[in-house]
Amino acid sequence: MTAVSDRASEILGLHPATGTSVTERERLRSIRRTAVILGLLCAGFAAAYLLWDVKGSWSYALDLRSRQLASLVVVGAAVGASSLVFQTIAGSRILTPGVMGFDSLYVLIQTVIVSVLGPSALQLMGVPERFILNTALLAGFGLLLFRWLFRAHSRNLFVLVLVGIVVGSFFTSLATFASRMLSPDDYLTLQTVLFASFTTVDVQLLGVTAAVAVLGMAALVPLLRRLDVVDLGKDAATGLGLDYHRIVTITLVVVTVLVATSTALVGPMLFLGLLVANLARQIVPTHRHTVLVPVAGAVGVLATVGGQFLVTHVFALNTTLSVVVNLVGGLYFLYLLLKAVRL
Repeated sequence: MTAVSDRASEILGLHPATGTSVTERERLRSIRRTAVILGLLCAGFAAAYLLWDVKGSWSYALDLRSRQLASLVVVGAAVGASSLVFQTIAGSRILTPGVMGFDSLYVLIQTVIVSVLGPSALQLMGVPERFILNTALLAGFGLLLFRWLFRAHSRNLFVLVLVGIVVGSFFTSLATFASRMLSPDDYLTLQTVLFASFTTVDVQLLGVTAAVAVLGMAALVPLLRRLDVVDLGKDAATGLGLDYHRIVTITLVVVTVLVATSTALVGPMLFLGLLVANLARQIVPTHRHTVLVPVAGAVGVLATVGGQFLVTHVFALNTTLSVVVNLVGGLYFLYLLLKAVRL
């Protein structure tokens, strides 16, 4: 009850502890300072990624790195914003679309394509066709699963975690079984599409994904203040006159499309959303989504651009960004689970 009352007080413009009015000047000053710092960090990482240790032709290097940087920015912003909004609907900081089985389904789709149609199918389908197929299947799965979960078990953390683990394990088991039937050469072909890659991004698909990401985040803008009320819980939101199911449905559609397109573009990164969304909540300890969502997008950009910079210039491309993110995010996920159990 204390957490709910604190969120309600903040929505009404009251200080959670004293109930006194929070001045608009103080709030704007804090937001402006955070925005400036995040903006400078994003610009600094972007400049470092473009200009650091350029060898050979500058025009070729800048052209290649600018495409990679654009994909990093689009995926980081889309995953960060969508994951934070998803956590609000789920009522938990542990859940993200990746934890709920999105990435496992992506792996299963690629495995089925190679095992049923053969490794040549990945080349014969072409990048645009494979992108459309992955996006359609991921979006359809997300809409069906999330809509059923939040209708039947809204904000029931244990049910949502259990279903996510079961669905993800089921898809992983099917993918593992199918991959064991492949020849060594076919298996190596499959591995090339199973890890998130920002080095070989199709320019046309990048443009489509960027357009979808911009439209999706624009669609979230009129929902942000309503999500402040959704964060209070279904009963409280309904009591305040909010059309809870309509807002949740629209938000889930936007989240599903954002996650599906970003995953189809570069591949799965299981714990990126979990890491970014929770870091954003720590950077700006507020329940206002007009602040949280942009911050989550900026933190996502910092995570992807900064992580890829380290992978390229520190680890000399001996690993991938998804491996680093999943290692750090996996440890952070265990920490959040243990913290939730202690509470």
